[in-house]
Amino acid sequence: MNYTTEYQEIPQGNREYKSTLFCKVFEEKKHLLDLYNSVNGTNYQNEDDLEVNTLENVVYISMKNDTSFLIDCNMNLYEHQSTYNPNMPLRGLLYFAQLYNKYIAQHNINVFSSTLQEVPIPQYVVFYNGTKEQPDEQILLLSEAFQKNNMHKYVEGCLECQAHMLNINYGHNRELMEKCKRLEEYAIFVSKVRQYTAENPKNPSRAITQALDECIEKGILADILSSQKAEVLELVLTTFNRELYEQGLREEGAREASKEAEERGEKNLLKRQVKSKLAKGKSVEVIADEVEETVDTVLAIIKELEGN
Repeated sequence: MNYTTEYQEIPQGNREYKSTLFCKVFEEKKHLLDLYNSVNGTNYQNEDDLEVNTLENVVYISMKNDTSFLIDCNMNLYEHQSTYNPNMPLRGLLYFAQLYNKYIAQHNINVFSSTLQEVPIPQYVVFYNGTKEQPDEQILLLSEAFQKNNMHKYVEGCLECQAHMLNINYGHNRELMEKCKRLEEYAIFVSKVRQYTAENPKNPSRAITQALDECIEKGILADILSSQKAEVLELVLTTFNRELYEQGLREEGAREASKEAEERGEKNLLKRQVKSKLAKGKSVEVIADEVEETVDTVLAIIKELEGN
């Protein structure tokens, strides 16, 4: 099913999906360093202490990771999510594996050495601003996804990856927002976009432009919104369309699942009816007439019942 309207071009299968607005807001080292300090309670001042090491062309679930960087002895992975995803720890594990592989190669680390080889400490933060209500912060664990062994209630795995998810919707994590004003301004802008697109759903371009103009006038992310207005509009509109498209897929999936459940229910009812009438010694022809089905259908059901 094609979820399109006269004003939307829905991105489908775009493996080179553009950078998110969140990435653009924090693409300069000074802003990324400020975000890191605010999240961790640190006070690094030298931008050169931060080394961006985001992997190119590494894509999971139609979207490349947002930002990864090294600072001091920490290897940081920052992801932005507009929908709640409990699989972020698994994604993080896969991405960190590639980051460490790259780090080992760059620093000529001998993993077969008889002495301990030190590597940076992984830190994984997910910035969430979806519409589904979530707490200010929570820890998502890879171990929550481990299958339970049939012989034991729980067998402890040898791997763990935890994602620290922070809710950055406006009004949440006020202390963090006070520390990082750029993050707060980003939250305000997203809130304005949602407000105006909800008021004018048939013309999201106009609604987003309204949010852009208001924020620029109030000095909210003015540096990026005013100088790169057209690009930001395209980024936000693309995100809006993608979310609408994915919502349509979810709704269609729910309808299909409901239809399948209904069909299964009707078939199970028919099987019970045929079984009951067979037990009473009725002929196939009589049963077919009473359940208003063809003789071939009844014979197929009888064959299925005999197979069970």
